[in-house]
Amino acid sequence: MHQKSLTELRAALDGKEISASELAQIYLQRIEAAKDLNAFISVDRDLTLAQAKAADALIAQGNAGPLTGLPIAHKDVFVTRDWASTAGSKMLENYASPFDATVVERLGRAGMVTLGKTNMDEFAMGSSNENSHFGAVKNPWDLKAVPGGSSGGSAAAVAARLAPAATGTDTGGSIRQPASFTGITGIKPTYGRVSRFGMIAFASSLDQGGPMAQTAADCATLLNAMASFDERDSTSLQREDEDYTRYLGQRWSGDDAAKPLAGLRIGMPKEYFGPGLADDVRAAIDAALKQYEALGATLVEVSLPKTELSIPVYYIIAPAEASSNLSRFDGVRYGHRAAHYTDLLDMYKKSRAEGFGPEVKRRILVGTYVLSHGYYDAYYLQAQKIRRIIARDFQEAFSHCDVIMGPVAPTVAWNLGEKADDPVQMYLADIYTLSTSLAGLPGMSVPCGFGAGANAKRPVGLQIVGNYFNEARMLQVADAFQRATDWHQKSPSAPAGV
Repeated sequence: MHQKSLTELRAALDGKEISASELAQIYLQRIEAAKDLNAFISVDRDLTLAQAKAADALIAQGNAGPLTGLPIAHKDVFVTRDWASTAGSKMLENYASPFDATVVERLGRAGMVTLGKTNMDEFAMGSSNENSHFGAVKNPWDLKAVPGGSSGGSAAAVAARLAPAATGTDTGGSIRQPASFTGITGIKPTYGRVSRFGMIAFASSLDQGGPMAQTAADCATLLNAMASFDERDSTSLQREDEDYTRYLGQRWSGDDAAKPLAGLRIGMPKEYFGPGLADDVRAAIDAALKQYEALGATLVEVSLPKTELSIPVYYIIAPAEASSNLSRFDGVRYGHRAAHYTDLLDMYKKSRAEGFGPEVKRRILVGTYVLSHGYYDAYYLQAQKIRRIIARDFQEAFSHCDVIMGPVAPTVAWNLGEKADDPVQMYLADIYTLSTSLAGLPGMSVPCGFGAGANAKRPVGLQIVGNYFNEARMLQVADAFQRATDWHQKSPSAPAGV
């Protein structure tokens, strides 16, 4: 049962093959047996089974919706009333939220059963899930490898079949990159589609929540429940709700059933296929693009000339916003407070020094520097100007194509500890995802193969980028690929004890 997608589990629940309570118990047992992956921070069996029992009652009454009774795990960046809300940090290790994040609230209202809170890079700052106060997460495909970050716990949980779906957040690639590294599907919607209310902030103009699951169809169903206007979030976009599943299984144009994507123009940015892209990743991406051609799509070369600048731009803007957002953690109102201090200023210093990890401190320092007098115009303001140019470059590219495709990351997952002492190398690994986030565009990763040689067990993800508010079409394109291939159905060997 744990190998089934959300769509298949829905059919099993509706067909009375299994109850929501039995299903929850299956996943809880798997989570307990796979503790070595360190994918979860917080699990509460009684709370989960209480939710499952309530879902069973709704199903028995005939009041079940598309998601009623289906299990989900939440990234620990979303605050929750009943589970821990830590953001992977010592600073919030003992924080108990008095309310649920909008994403958690909406999925709960849809009848989903929470399995627990997943591990993550501290305050969502990282690309490997090694920055968590609660320890690194392991990649279930290869326990020596990172799962990606910052949503590494969610990605590992779905890949290891500890949960059929999970929530994640993407600031500069934190849904797409771990989805790629663990062989699952994940989507970052257009900025503003999913409410940030109750999402512990990293960089407010970049953070965006999204679903992670086995298939594009599952992600579309989850997005239906997650995406809606929220008046409590000032960055939430006021648009009519839409059905993100509406194009699934349909042809792009024409009547040729053998060519369901005839008429689709796929843009291939030349900057994504240059030096730095590993040969095994390129081979998997090339094979995926050939499959798209077989489905009727046409490949078009496009250019995103400011791709290289996305790294310095992101690592000026994101730390600047982090510096501002994390100033609230001062040891006064909530969060970690140092046990010993002499005065108020000493309490501030010691509480923040003890509560934040090295990567968070690094980004706070960088952000404070670029916002300081004399450097704001030289760094932060210039970065914002280039950000606008990056967004304009995407619009020029979309005048020649319908979607953009390429790799999610230059390599497959690297080994645990390999880049821990070189943060710049870690930052460079985000080169293909940062520009999409800076532009606020929707993007996703779908599994399309594996590495080669020593990396033969490490997955590769194909990145699909759509234009603003084009999630439904983007999901249609991903779904067509998954109907023609089986990469999304592959799962790693069961972790020890499962």
